[in-house]
Amino acid sequence: MFKNPNLEHERELNNLGYRAVVGVDKAGCSALAGPVVAAACVLPVNCKIGRIHDSKFLTPFLREFLYLRLISRARSWGVGIVSVKEIMQMGIKSATLLAMKRALTEINEADYCLVNTWTIPELEIHQCGVMEGAHKTKSIAAASLIAKVTRNRLMKNYDKKYPQYGFAKHKGYPTRAHQDAIKEFGPCAIHRLTFKAFEEYARR
Repeated sequence: MFKNPNLEHERELNNLGYRAVVGVDKAGCSALAGPVVAAACVLPVNCKIGRIHDSKFLTPFLREFLYLRLISRARSWGVGIVSVKEIMQMGIKSATLLAMKRALTEINEADYCLVNTWTIPELEIHQCGVMEGAHKTKSIAAASLIAKVTRNRLMKNYDKKYPQYGFAKHKGYPTRAHQDAIKEFGPCAIHRLTFKAFEEYARR
């Protein structure tokens, strides 16, 4: 069982002279439909926003509650979104890195970046990839939560346009219900047709 994320990484970097440590994470990499979303977040040094954790460990209600607290109390935060068209043009990894860069452009003060697992090519500030960072590092967990809520809201809006797929429930991920809908109705405009697993999931 993972412990709650903490601010140890951020405080260590503060002690080294960095004053705006930003956490970065993403949502939607393994989905069959919809955009990929990344978020970046700088938390106050003495963060008292609540029990922020990896978004996958939180209920939808708690994610929404903590999201509202984060966007009002974080020092700064930003979101980067990469469309399905862009994902199909460049591939999911490049698209995810682009989403991260777009999120970071919203934060002018950042002088050090903590990224969940990955590192971001050609980043102009110092950075570190933290393995399982959303479980360990509070600013990364906060970014995970912001990215997840932002993407879930987008998928709920898509559900209104394409109600036959059930996007409001599975958010574009490869659940059995989603696979069955693809078989019955075929893909729609927000399906990632170049995703390697798409045809395999659709055939099941």
